[in-house]
Amino acid sequence: MFLTDTHCHLYFDAFDADRDAVMANARRNGVQVMLSLGVDVASSRATVALAEQYDGLYAAVGVHPNDAAKAWQGEPTLEALRTLASSPKVVAIGEIGLDYYRDRTPRLTQWHVLRQQLDLAADLGLPVSLHNREATQDLLGILQEWVTDLREEGNPLAERPGVWHAFGGSEAEGRAAFEMGFLLGIGGPITFKNAPERRRVVAALPLEALVLETDAPFLAPHPYRGRRNEPAYVRLVAAQLAELHGLSLEDVARLTSQNAQKLFRWRETV
Repeated sequence: MFLTDTHCHLYFDAFDADRDAVMANARRNGVQVMLSLGVDVASSRATVALAEQYDGLYAAVGVHPNDAAKAWQGEPTLEALRTLASSPKVVAIGEIGLDYYRDRTPRLTQWHVLRQQLDLAADLGLPVSLHNREATQDLLGILQEWVTDLREEGNPLAERPGVWHAFGGSEAEGRAAFEMGFLLGIGGPITFKNAPERRRVVAALPLEALVLETDAPFLAPHPYRGRRNEPAYVRLVAAQLAELHGLSLEDVARLTSQNAQKLFRWRETV
């Protein structure tokens, strides 16, 4: 079994008491590669340190839209992220994006911070991991401009610009993102009993557009909903996706892991 968790936050204090056990449990459940993402400079630094400690664990560095108002200081923040990204374990810029639900950061600030980090990703040749909550149309518009610029500049990143974390949009929105080159991160919510529309959308999307994730310690799949999530539970997401697409668990694990490896280009291959 070769599973990949493309989005988790393993530096959270929820794992401080048993992080080694969590990593071992992931391995026992076939999770070979994990990507842990920062939400500000401090957490990005922490997740890089963890990635350098564990085999099969990689890092993304960035400033989350909900943290941007207090964490973004312009050029010093960009330079700190650039320095962290020099680690060979850093494979993406993230978690970045827009969030109109929490609305903790003014929208103009969110747009500015997102564009600054997209420019950083383009400069470094690293794909992005995108957060979106109730901001789909604005995010799609910004991404379309960015991908168009990448293509016009002949930047190779245009072929693998990133992943839409925790995708919960419509089939049309998913296909629009995929046509731009983005993959769609599928996690625990597809297992929830009250999510038949989300399952319908995921079943309608091509498997080559999808990668698996947990968002641990958040969004634990059924039957662990409401409890701490961990990378091992990505196996439950894979099982649900396999059922929706009429494939075996092993095939879904392999195909989604191949999608992730093409995007992030870590050394582990199926």
